[in-house]
Amino acid sequence: MTQKTALITGITGQDGSYLAELLLEEGYRVVGMTRRTSTDVHERIRHIADQIEFYSGDLLDQSSITSIVADVRPSEIYNLAAQSFVPVSFTQPVLTGEFTALGATRVLEAIRAVDPKIRFYQASSSEMFGKVCAVPQNENTPFYPRSPYGVAKLYGHWITVNYRESYDLHASSGILFNHESSRRGKEFVTRKITDGVARIKLGIDKELRLGNLDAQRDWGFAGDYVRAMWLMLQQETPDDYVVATGRTNYVREFVRLAFDSVGLNYEPYVIVDPRFYRPAEVDLLIGDSAKARRVLGWEPAVTFEQLVENMVADDLSRLRPLVAN
Repeated sequence: MTQKTALITGITGQDGSYLAELLLEEGYRVVGMTRRTSTDVHERIRHIADQIEFYSGDLLDQSSITSIVADVRPSEIYNLAAQSFVPVSFTQPVLTGEFTALGATRVLEAIRAVDPKIRFYQASSSEMFGKVCAVPQNENTPFYPRSPYGVAKLYGHWITVNYRESYDLHASSGILFNHESSRRGKEFVTRKITDGVARIKLGIDKELRLGNLDAQRDWGFAGDYVRAMWLMLQQETPDDYVVATGRTNYVREFVRLAFDSVGLNYEPYVIVDPRFYRPAEVDLLIGDSAKARRVLGWEPAVTFEQLVENMVADDLSRLRPLVAN
């Protein structure tokens, strides 16, 4: 049996690292497209870096993407690269559009030019639902994005549908709801919470400043969600799928569980700071993943409580040596 080759954009991110692990376990040749930077951004994949091939490319540069696809000749491409932090999208809306919206188009154009048989995965987002028109949200729920990031993701989603229908590409989108892990960047609220709790427990910090504690999200484990991505590209027919746990929790509940896991009451330590509120808030996201469960046979394995506890434990393990020194 011929070994499959997968090209991952955004391989150094949270999802890219878990997907690379999964594909290596499945026997793939794994190739990662990375941007040339002056800093080392391979922390999340350092443990498997010797098993991955790296190509330098940029979602802003069509020629570099097309050249990589032509050189690598992948059987599957997973487009995970994006400007993915919602607050930054308000301050850098044009750059967000270039990376997150037009970046997906450039990858699709490379596939069309090099080999239309390449299977393509687009990382769509629950942020496309934004000001929700129905609860819970599924593949047929109307979109109403509330941030430049959500708008850019919506463009990437629809251009994927357009290329699938116009050029008969095997192009699928995963509308993933919030998925977290200890590999999440500390600018994201979940990781900001677990890192902050660990710092308070170890005596490094005395307070944790957060924004809207009443926002509700459907949180799952990133390691579970990348399996859904892979399963989509193993199907005979391309399609779009919501990937979610189907359970929503307040940010406040995430905070409470994180502090509970280290034996502390959150109230004396948490300060609500208006600086961290979004200009346009997304109040309630909860996904209906019945289609993914039925067609892909996908199920989340890690519960919300386990996710929070594991993230705090990992941050404690990371920070303890700093305190000891």
